[in-house]
Amino acid sequence: MSPAIALAFLPLVVTLLVRYRHYFRLLVGTVLLRSLRDCLSGLRIEERAFSYVLTHALPGDPGHILTTLDHWSSHYEYLSHMGPVKGQILMRLVEEKAPACVLELGTYCGYSTLLIAQALPPGGRLLTVERDPRTATVAEKLIRLAGFDEHTVELIVGSSEEVIPCLRTQYQLSRADLVLLIHRPRCYLRDLQLLEAHDLLPAGATVLADHVLFPGAPRFLQYAKSCGRYRCRLHHTGLPDFPAIKDGIAQLTYAGPG
Repeated sequence: MSPAIALAFLPLVVTLLVRYRHYFRLLVGTVLLRSLRDCLSGLRIEERAFSYVLTHALPGDPGHILTTLDHWSSHYEYLSHMGPVKGQILMRLVEEKAPACVLELGTYCGYSTLLIAQALPPGGRLLTVERDPRTATVAEKLIRLAGFDEHTVELIVGSSEEVIPCLRTQYQLSRADLVLLIHRPRCYLRDLQLLEAHDLLPAGATVLADHVLFPGAPRFLQYAKSCGRYRCRLHHTGLPDFPAIKDGIAQLTYAGPG
C-alpha cells in the first residue's frame, strides 16, 4: 500500500478509534493484557484477584470482600464481574422477592454469589453452578472466606446443560424461586427452556439475565417476550469501569406453563 493511500485512510481510522475507544480499551484489557499476565504469572485473573482479597479484605465480611474486588477491578485488572451498579439491582430484587431457593448459573469468581448470599432471607439456600473446575476452586475459597457454609451456598461443578436435569434428584432442588443467568449469553435460551422442561420454575418465579445487551442475548430476549409465559423488564446499565458501554439485566417473571 502506498503512503498516499495509507494517509487517505488515516482520518477514518482515527474516527473509528475515537468512536469505539471504550470497546478498544476493553479488548486490550480483557484479551491482550490479561493473556500476557496469565502467561507471566502462571495464574488466571480470578486467582490473582483472590490473592489480593486474601491480603486486603476482612474474612467473614462479604460486603468488604465485594468492595475489595471492585477496587482490584478498577485499579489493577478489569475483572469482568457484575460490579456495584448491577449488584445493587440484584441485591434489591433478592431482598424484595425473599426467595427460599436461588439458582445461579455461572459462579465465575463468586462476586454475584456473595451478593445473593448476603441478601437471602433466613433459611434461604443458594445453588451456584460453574463449569470450569479451576475457576470453581477460587469461587469456593471466596465463598467460604466470606463466611457462608455449604448449607447456605452449595457450589456445583459442571456444565449447566448437564446439571439442570439433575437438580431435582441429586441436589434436592424441587423449584427455584429466583434464577440468575450470568454464564454465557448464548446458552441463556437453552437453559431457560431446560428449566421449563424439568418443571423447576414455579409460577411467579423471577429469572434475571445479565449481559443481555452486551455482548447480547437477542434470541433469549425474543423468546421471553414472545412466548407468552413471561412478563419482561429491562434494567439498563453500563459495564463496570466502562459505563459508556451499554448493557442491561433482563428481569423475567414466570406466569406458568400456560
